[in-house]
Amino acid sequence: MRSINLSLRITIRFLFIIHLLSVSVVYAEAKQTINIAYLTQDRKVPPPLSNLDAFIKDKGVLGVQLAVDDNNTTGQFTGQQFVLKKFIVPLDGNVVDTFNKGIGDQYSYVVVNLPAEQIKSVADLPAAKNKLLFDVATVDDALRNEQCRNNVLHLLPNRAMRADALAQYMMKKRWNKWFLVIGVTEEDRLFADALRRSAKRFGMKIVEEKNWEHTYDARRTAQSDVAVFTQVDDYDVLVVADEQGQFGEYLEYRTWNARPVIGTQGLVAVAWHRTHEQWGAVQIQNRFKEQAGRWMEEQDYAAYLAVRAIGEAATRTKSNDINRLKDYMLSDAFALQGYKGNPLSFRSWDGQLRQPVLLAAPRSSVAVAPIEGFLHPKTELDTLGYDQPESTCKWSK
Repeated sequence: MRSINLSLRITIRFLFIIHLLSVSVVYAEAKQTINIAYLTQDRKVPPPLSNLDAFIKDKGVLGVQLAVDDNNTTGQFTGQQFVLKKFIVPLDGNVVDTFNKGIGDQYSYVVVNLPAEQIKSVADLPAAKNKLLFDVATVDDALRNEQCRNNVLHLLPNRAMRADALAQYMMKKRWNKWFLVIGVTEEDRLFADALRRSAKRFGMKIVEEKNWEHTYDARRTAQSDVAVFTQVDDYDVLVVADEQGQFGEYLEYRTWNARPVIGTQGLVAVAWHRTHEQWGAVQIQNRFKEQAGRWMEEQDYAAYLAVRAIGEAATRTKSNDINRLKDYMLSDAFALQGYKGNPLSFRSWDGQLRQPVLLAAPRSSVAVAPIEGFLHPKTELDTLGYDQPESTCKWSK
């Protein structure tokens, strides 16, 4: 009797194992594949502005890889597999040719780490019409407004969002009188425009505005230029627009009056910062640093979010169809965790990822915008940047 029972148990176990194996085979064969392309171009190494900050060549690509690993961890349980292909165009190469020949019809989702003009060129290609491009490099307001493309989603906070984050904190501190200093580049002018918009929006007063036209020699600047340059009417805070970092670092502690510096130097508004530790950020910071050997930069974070957004939409819709995923990403149901407290989501009117903006000093995290007390009928995140009634983006649906 015992031998019969033992034989029966062995038979049942054997049949159960065979069943599990057959289920696994079917599961593996039924696995959905989501192909993702990463497109960037080598950058020319700029002249060093400081020996303290080495040029980072691979911003973005390591964030993509980390997110693909995270997506595939979830994909083991959802029957989905995320496959990444990197397209890194040489400095003298042609991005459009690479897109047409390499990406073609094989990839519906393309993480694009390119300047604004190249993003527009790629987005307007016939081959890109039915794709979804994730811009992880630009902060241009125009790309979210009159120059928007309905096949491009933007992951980094634009200049308007960053300026609004600074203005909200200045309003909280009651530092309402601004002295605005502007650099010589086109990017500096654009950020200055965003700062003026935010000052008007939140009731700040720009009491003085100057263009920086002095030398970029640190010794001379430290000795005389800044002190003389900043002898203006009384102000609460010096606001600087110097996106290339050519002179902004020289302003701190050298102004004629003792005043804080904010903008592109001093207190900065960013998507991500190495000092950020709340809401599980330490975990992602450590994982990235272990993999990359350096701190996560903004482009790394944006690229990580882009791929995680694809993963979140694919998981929730149980699909790899681009139209279903795009509709879900732009719907109110979409919520992406970004280690910044509030869930992140895309604005349906311009493709901008709405998100908290970190306010940070070089070695400390100061605040997170939107600042408490700034209200909105839908979400406080829409107090940063262009709200729907203000947007000039005309997406063709």
